[in-house]
Amino acid sequence: MNTPPPSDADATPASGPPVPLGALVPLTRPGWTEAGRHLLAGLELAVDEVNAAGGIGGRPLELLVRDTAADPERAEAGVEELAGLGVAAVVGEYHSVVARAAAVRAEVLGVPFLCSSAVLDALTDQPARWVARLAPAQSYGWRIYADFLLAQGHRRIAVARQASLYWESGTRILRDHLGQRGGSVTELDAGALTPAELCDALAEDGATALLLLAGTPEPAVPLVRAVRADRRLDGVLIGAPAGQPEFPGWLAALGAEGAGVPFLRYLPERPGPLAVRVGEALRARLGEEPSFVAHEGWDTVAVLAEALRTYGTGRADVVRAWEDGVVAGTRGEIRFSRLPGIGVRQWAWPPVQVADRDPAEPDRFRVLHQG
Repeated sequence: MNTPPPSDADATPASGPPVPLGALVPLTRPGWTEAGRHLLAGLELAVDEVNAAGGIGGRPLELLVRDTAADPERAEAGVEELAGLGVAAVVGEYHSVVARAAAVRAEVLGVPFLCSSAVLDALTDQPARWVARLAPAQSYGWRIYADFLLAQGHRRIAVARQASLYWESGTRILRDHLGQRGGSVTELDAGALTPAELCDALAEDGATALLLLAGTPEPAVPLVRAVRADRRLDGVLIGAPAGQPEFPGWLAALGAEGAGVPFLRYLPERPGPLAVRVGEALRARLGEEPSFVAHEGWDTVAVLAEALRTYGTGRADVVRAWEDGVVAGTRGEIRFSRLPGIGVRQWAWPPVQVADRDPAEPDRFRVLHQG
């Protein structure tokens, strides 16, 4: 599964009956709509390029998009509907708890689901035949983030956490990894404490880093403002491993106060020619700098298109392609494998960076640590 697609110059645009592909994307609140918009931009760009290059044996890919709004029940209903419409596979989703619901339903229905962005380790409780994932497992990326904190001298960590399986899982990963290396984690309830109360608790605890395990803009943005304004906390590092500062809305809400907040992103240190070309096309489509989520969307369709070209358009064909295929993505060669503790086929591993917005130039990113 590593044959390159035909070039646009040699191909006749696809015109046969379409090959339907379902997509789950958070496009309305309370979903993280910025992430959803970037994910959809990557999916749509790749579909347009596949179709301009002749499609799948002369048949165009047709993207059938369903908005999850970060609601697991809507995701399950979307998978049901898309399965009934005869899609070859379902792709996408950003929110981990939502993707988990979609993955479980896809497995029951026997519909391939290629998860683009969600990182929760337990995307399914049992080994799954019909589910694969491009994003790294949370335990992999967040351990890299913990190593970055340790390398920077932070061993007493506080987390401002909302109630969620995703945030709870992240807290456990950090506590286990840091605890084995002489660190500690204090939990502060971001749902119950006001920003002022959280600052008081943080000052009393003596932590040198506060991690925002909470949604944006609420409550993450008010928490950043409160910590920045509290002179007792001048030396405290604010971090956001889930990637909130990646998107323009963070900069628009916080300006310079949002700089210097390290986060995880899944991009290579030095992009190759494919990543540069796709990045330029995504920038033109979005009207802003594309996030790693947009690249995940493009890579998702690249994997599915190559599977459909090489193995066939049946659902079982797609799954067979995941067993032994290799595809050139924007962030490296993509191949899937089975890993201990992870029930789905997993790309092990996409590149992982710890980055932040440069305090001297907040619209520019700095790479602080490479996983």
